[in-house]
This record gives sequence, C-alpha cells and structure tokens, in this order.
Amino acid sequence: MANTIGIIGGSGLYEMEGLGGVREVSVETPFGPPSDLIVSGTLGGARLYFLPRHGRGHRLLPSEVPYRANVWALKSLGVERIISVSAVGSLREDVVPGQMMIPDQFLDLTRKRESTFFGEGCVAHVGYGDPVCPHLAGVLEAACREVGAACHRGGTYVCMEGPQFSTKAESRLYRSWGASVIGMTNATEAKLSREAELSYATLALVTDYDCWHLGHDAVTADQIVAVLLQNVANAKKILRAAIPNIQGPEQAPLPRALASAIVTDPKVIPGATRKKLELLIGPYLKK
Repeated sequence: MANTIGIIGGSGLYEMEGLGGVREVSVETPFGPPSDLIVSGTLGGARLYFLPRHGRGHRLLPSEVPYRANVWALKSLGVERIISVSAVGSLREDVVPGQMMIPDQFLDLTRKRESTFFGEGCVAHVGYGDPVCPHLAGVLEAACREVGAACHRGGTYVCMEGPQFSTKAESRLYRSWGASVIGMTNATEAKLSREAELSYATLALVTDYDCWHLGHDAVTADQIVAVLLQNVANAKKILRAAIPNIQGPEQAPLPRALASAIVTDPKVIPGATRKKLELLIGPYLKK
C-alpha cells in the first residue's frame, strides 16, 4: 500500500465510515502498551491506523498518556505520517469555536512528560525548528476548504500540563506571546514523531475561547465536549477528503532526522539501550 498513516485522536474517529478491512491490532513496545488497541483499516488507497489518545472512554489524563508507546507503536506498524486530531481552546478573537486550526509551531510548557526516546547511554539532538510537516498541513487545509469547514492555517499551539484549564493571568500571558490556541497533548507527540522520523501535523478542533474572553463564560468540560462532538463529523469529512491526496514518502520533511542527530559514540552505547532503540537507531549505527 502506497501510504501508511497514523491518526491519533479521541473517541469516534476509529468508527469513521468508509473504512475497509477494519481490525484491531495489539502492539507491545519497549515503553509499555499504547493508550488502547489500534484500529486498522483502508481508505483511498492508504492503510490507516487509528489510536485513541486517552483510551476508549477517555480514561487517561493528558499527563498519563503513554506518548512514547503510542508513537513507537505506530512507527513499528510502518506508519510514515501522523495526523493528530485534538480539541483546543482559542487565544484569538478570529479563531472561533467550531472552526479548525492547523498550527505550525508549538510552545511546550509541560513538566511531567517523557518527551524523548533517548537516554540510558544514547544521546540524540534532532532538528525541530519546523515541527509540522508542510505537506500534511497543506493537504489538511485543502481538505477543510473542500468540505466547507472554516480553517486557519499556521499559528502557535501552547501545550500546557493540565488537567486544569488556564487561569485568566495565564491565558492573557499566552495571548501576549502571540499564540493562537492552547491544548494539553500535541507538543509531546510532535517531538517524539520527529525523533521517530515521522511527519506530523495537527488538525485542531476549536472548542472554546479559553478563559480570557470577557464576552464568554468560563470554559467547562461539558461545553468543550458539546462543541467537540459537533466538530467530529467535520473532522471525519476532512480526513476522508485529505487521505487520497497525501503523497509518497519523498514529501516527508526530514525523513532522516536521526542521520546526523546521534552524538554518542556507537562503541559506548550499552547493549540493552542499543537493542531497545533498534527500530530508530539501527539504520545509523555500524554493526
């Protein structure tokens, strides 16, 4: 199959209509099990793998999501690109709840996350100046236009720890930085995807105005879920329109992100670490 695409999102996406050959896949990783079983199917000539980030039924806090296991599992299944579908709060007047945002930058304010595969005797520093795949982002933008979904291309996603929402002081600070949206998950996924040499892009579903907007009530979980459910139908349409237009691996940015990133002398990498990271570093280490 020409393309193998991972989709990380919430409940409902693995039930997207029109998938062929649907089956569930269980994957073990060196970083433990992923958030849930992965649902495999085909659409538009591509193999898709759907992974519910928080587990079915939304069981995992943003800080509890096994990000390394999730990205590793998708990589081990042959995924070349990851599309993340996520709920976000808006930090801009013109980014209206119910619309879509495709950010191109991240600010990572998390504190409790494991956001690298490396360590334990193997050091790597990947380039990360442009964390989002421009090809994937462009395809998602075009798909939004095709299905009539209001979309904003480009902008900064602030990734906070959570699970609490922002204070007004925090929300106003992020706005003063020029950020566009706020969420709790995507910066970690993007960093790990780059280390795994996977293209990454976010389709952000705008659910609220965070708490900065004086003309709107304080954000609540019930409000977010209500708007998110309205947006899920649009997200499915966008994905169905986008998948057939995602091109081959030559369009991936930095498909060899690790080629010049591993700084540890291969002779001193512990055998256990070398074995653990074989999926990532194997192609670059001399036998």
